[in-house]
Formats: sequence, C-alpha cells, structure tokens
Amino acid sequence: MKIADLSPELIEKIKTLRFDRIYEKHEGPWKWENWLDDEEFINMSGYDVLLPLGKEYHANITPLRVIPSADGNTLTIFFQDTSFGHEMFDSGFLAICEKMPHENFFIATVYHEWFILDHPLLKPT
Repeated sequence: MKIADLSPELIEKIKTLRFDRIYEKHEGPWKWENWLDDEEFINMSGYDVLLPLGKEYHANITPLRVIPSADGNTLTIFFQDTSFGHEMFDSGFLAICEKMPHENFFIATVYHEWFILDHPLLKPT
C-alpha cells in the first residue's frame, strides 16, 4: 500500500489526525499533516501501518510483537529500529495504531521509545 494510492479526501482526513509521540525527550501531540511528506506504509506482520517514521528507515525495522485487539480495530506493536545502531536498549519502539474507518490500514496514535527488555520470563516456552 502506498500513500500515493489514497484519495485526496482520505489524505486530508489523515492530516487532521494527531498522535502522541515521546522520542528523544520531545513530546507530542503531533499533527499528521506535518509527517506525510516522508512517510510511507510499512507492513508489520501482514498489517499495513502508517508510522511517523521515514520510509528510508523501513529496512531497519524488525517487528517483535504485533498484537491485534479482539475487535481488530487496534494494533499494539513493539519493534526494533537499528537505523542508528544496534544497541538493544536504545532501539525499541512501541506504537499503538488505530484502524482507519472503512479502510484496510492502521495509523499510529501513540509512538514512543521503548527500552527493549529481554527477560527470560517474557519468552514463550
């Protein structure tokens, strides 16, 4: 899925939305209208998602957990971004994404840094 494939009306709707972002000690809320020039949809475990993350970083993204809500309208995503290094403690992110009404994609409403916790009790057995 590409932003260029969306109707101008849908793009205008997206521009009116906001998302909460805490990243490098900068806090939101931020308006999507300021982020659409460099962003593109990324596929996270079969879901098309719009994150406030430039498309040039997509190759460095590794989804760790993608958790859909019971009703399918919300995704909670934990992922690693190694664009700026490979240190486990500084490359994790959490995104909560809402499904756009009448569409087949999700858009971030929360986007935060997350210190990846690799604890043996959290690993599936």
